[in-house]
Amino acid sequence: MKRQKIRKALIFILFLLFPVVLYYLSPALIVEGASKGIITGSFIVFSLLFISSLFVGRSYCGWICPGAGLQEACFRISDKRAKGGKFDRIKYFIWVPWMGIIIFSAIRTGGVHTIKPFFQTKYGISVAEPANYPVFYTVIGLITVLSFTAGKRAFCHYGCWMAPFMVIGTKIRNVFKWPSLHLEANKDKCRSCKTCTKNCPMSLEVNRMVQKRSMVNSECILCGTCVDGCPEGAIEYAFSKRI
Repeated sequence: MKRQKIRKALIFILFLLFPVVLYYLSPALIVEGASKGIITGSFIVFSLLFISSLFVGRSYCGWICPGAGLQEACFRISDKRAKGGKFDRIKYFIWVPWMGIIIFSAIRTGGVHTIKPFFQTKYGISVAEPANYPVFYTVIGLITVLSFTAGKRAFCHYGCWMAPFMVIGTKIRNVFKWPSLHLEANKDKCRSCKTCTKNCPMSLEVNRMVQKRSMVNSECILCGTCVDGCPEGAIEYAFSKRI
């Protein structure tokens, strides 16, 4: 469980840094930058998330995301399971129009021609002035309300504008099957205690995945909770080609 303590410490520390990094994760700044022909810090970050997902899936969501720290802190108050399934598609109804606006804005302004990683930040800090507070607290409020009303990591399931980049990257990786980080399960070791399903922060039916001998799920964030919590060691990390 030491690995999980490290993971939780990381996402909590990054949550404390949310006021610094918020605009590097902003969907609005990408649109504003595109309308001015500027590649913003958030555009760079989202591009890197897509590239990283080709090799490490959605590990960012499990190990580095600032919003993850807030959502998992909410587990102490409410550990209601998120419904997931077809409801996971909700985020694409946000993502697709947003991408369309970005493309339209960039075309309308004649393409991008400038790179400004610290666009709209002060000394690289996102929330450096009182005028930025409403945006910060709105994001915090949205994530918190979803956690309490729609279940564990509900924002990851339904509202995250970054997740689709990594989901698409992961699906591409799964098609080409090049060496990458993923989970593997040994059904013969499993005694169906369902500890993995109970503890999964993404409310996935992990035990069912083990029984099917397939750990492929676009909502899996590779946090390793199931790996470290399985008393029989039936699930493990692997960095190799998928069979």
